[in-house]
Amino acid sequence: MNSIDVEKEKKYNKWIIALSVIIPIAVAALFGVNLRSLGFDVEPLTFLPPIYAATNGLTAVILILAVVAIRNKNRKRHEGLMKFAIALSVLFLVLYVAYHMTSDSTKFGGEGVIKYVYYFILFTHIVLSVIIIPFVLITYVRAITNNIERHKKIAKITFPLWLYVAVTGVVVYVMISPYYA
Repeated sequence: MNSIDVEKEKKYNKWIIALSVIIPIAVAALFGVNLRSLGFDVEPLTFLPPIYAATNGLTAVILILAVVAIRNKNRKRHEGLMKFAIALSVLFLVLYVAYHMTSDSTKFGGEGVIKYVYYFILFTHIVLSVIIIPFVLITYVRAITNNIERHKKIAKITFPLWLYVAVTGVVVYVMISPYYA
């Protein structure tokens, strides 16, 4: 790789760092804000959990299709699918925050071993959903700056982490859905 490629990549580093910090802080802060509790007259958006769970599921499918596309040397399809996966992840975040800003949190009602399984999956899902942000951004930047060898290297890490976050998002929803009011 020549120095021009590195320079192209470096110009995005401040954005990657900023977004990797701002997004989780903003989500955490907004997660704790319930508009109804603050006196705003808003309807709870209780219909959103199955929609954002489906968004996670679709993200998982799109990620797999993107890997298949690039293995079949269809770079254009891979690029389009990856942009779609990023858009779906952003949509998920918006829907997730909107739900939690208008609705009370749902407590998991399972008991025994399943309770520990649920909380393990939930914990790893949350932690990895924060960790995945810079990985996705770095992977994307390496692709758009045409640093393909470096893109491939980090994509091998990004893909399984992102897929895990997408799949466990669905699993968490399925496990907690019986306890929605």
